[in-house]
Amino acid sequence: MTCSKIFSGDLPELTNEIIQYFRKDLSTLYSCILVNRLWCRLAISLLWEDPFSIPTKHYRCIETYLCFLNEDGKAKFNEYGINNNLLFSNTLFNYPSFIKYLDTYKIYCSARKWVNKYNHEKLESLVYRYLFEIFIENEGNLHSFEVVLPTDIDHKYFNDNMNLILKNPNFTCNIRNLRLDNFSFENTIVFLKFLYSNCRSISSIVFKIFIYDINNRSLIEKYLSQIIISQHNLKKISFETNSILYNPFLSLKNPNCSNTLNTIIFYHTDFNNIVSILQEVFDQLNVLESIHLIYCRSLNSDFVQQIIKVNKPFKLRSLFMDEILHIESLQLLLEKFGDFLENFGFGLTSNEYDEYIEQRRQLFKLIMKYCTKIRYFDSGMPDDNNIYSIIKNNQHTINYLTIEMDFHDDCNDLSSTVLQNLGQVLPPKLEYLSLSLSFNTSDLEIFLKNSQNNFTKKLIIGHITQDNDENTILFYIKEYIMKKERVKYLAVILDDDLTNELFSLKDEVNEFKLHNIIVQKFFDLYIDAYSFVNDNDFNK
Repeated sequence: MTCSKIFSGDLPELTNEIIQYFRKDLSTLYSCILVNRLWCRLAISLLWEDPFSIPTKHYRCIETYLCFLNEDGKAKFNEYGINNNLLFSNTLFNYPSFIKYLDTYKIYCSARKWVNKYNHEKLESLVYRYLFEIFIENEGNLHSFEVVLPTDIDHKYFNDNMNLILKNPNFTCNIRNLRLDNFSFENTIVFLKFLYSNCRSISSIVFKIFIYDINNRSLIEKYLSQIIISQHNLKKISFETNSILYNPFLSLKNPNCSNTLNTIIFYHTDFNNIVSILQEVFDQLNVLESIHLIYCRSLNSDFVQQIIKVNKPFKLRSLFMDEILHIESLQLLLEKFGDFLENFGFGLTSNEYDEYIEQRRQLFKLIMKYCTKIRYFDSGMPDDNNIYSIIKNNQHTINYLTIEMDFHDDCNDLSSTVLQNLGQVLPPKLEYLSLSLSFNTSDLEIFLKNSQNNFTKKLIIGHITQDNDENTILFYIKEYIMKKERVKYLAVILDDDLTNELFSLKDEVNEFKLHNIIVQKFFDLYIDAYSFVNDNDFNK
């Protein structure tokens, strides 16, 4: 009876709660649209929360959004020869009002891809501006705002249109997730002041800010600190390659943060700038649970001594490294936090000095000794047999595994060794396995045979083949993966041309689909350490 009421729409609150579980499952949401009007309305709002993140189709939503242009906007597009029914279609829903997640770089990329067919460079900036206008005029209200500006044109577009945001504070006043990435442009201080005064409900902040104008350094630090202090529900903060870290980090001592902040991520951070205040700040954070260290600098004895002296309990969840400064200090770190360490990896730095190789070997032994709850393991250069012992020791917990080669080095023998040994120690089920190797197809067959009883939800094979036998590779993958339906999502680079992917072979893609396997692009499926930590430690 209850089930029938849910499908008929008699219990809308319960129906809404159920559909919320499918927020990231696009295919299920599309199916929900067909059930009835209530299900359609609920599913549509979720599908249009973050349309620019939908793979391969992210730019197509622009045509729907442009239907909401006012008459002046439509006239402007007519000047570029866009005067067909595109801008005059009727829509069933107010799609712009559903926007919740907005990334400026994705907006830029989508606008550029959409205007390619019209070949008008100026149209690109026009689409960028009108998208913001449409969201604001239709009372969109963001939950996540990512200001990502990796190129000069991104900086220009955002700077030129920033006044739209400043004049319409309701658009951003309720944001919960804020990301400032490569954030340094003409009006940086103006925008930071706006965020400080307008946004007080942020629970997650990512700072990746570079200082090019040294005269404004102190002001920028001041407003970054004020953004932190002004929040009453800040739960996670991430510092990425920041050249201005001391004062923002020190501001975490403020009571507004100390009683709510539970997660700190340091990504490519140089601790030399803040090592003197590490213990001081950490001892003020009353509910701190997790620390993540991802390819940071200055992880030396001074850093370790500060960390292990912290009185407040917290857990070191992630440790990804590309240098070893002091193996004895790292041992002290793992002795204290090894039971909590869930994500470990080593970069692709290929240093051939004997001292370095020995330190790396010792580090792997320490991981085996102190860490038995590894979930995500990135082996770095797989030139140490200890990596197989680490995988075997964590059979019941390891779920994400990455093994990659530096193709600038001679790695043929290493790749062969990996494929001949890995299949025998893999856990029976994996969420994710990424192999970027250089090998003969016969080595691939050995690996696939040895692991044919394993199921991997997401499998990536990115490689340079020594024999360039694309047909044989496809034969083995079909024989041992497709026919046995051993994966759900698959991405394969087929030869030393890194653009030659299985995804581009449409007939093959359809064949895999018949076996319930979805073939995707390599980088759409790839998960790096930082993305993994963000997505799993603090879901949006």
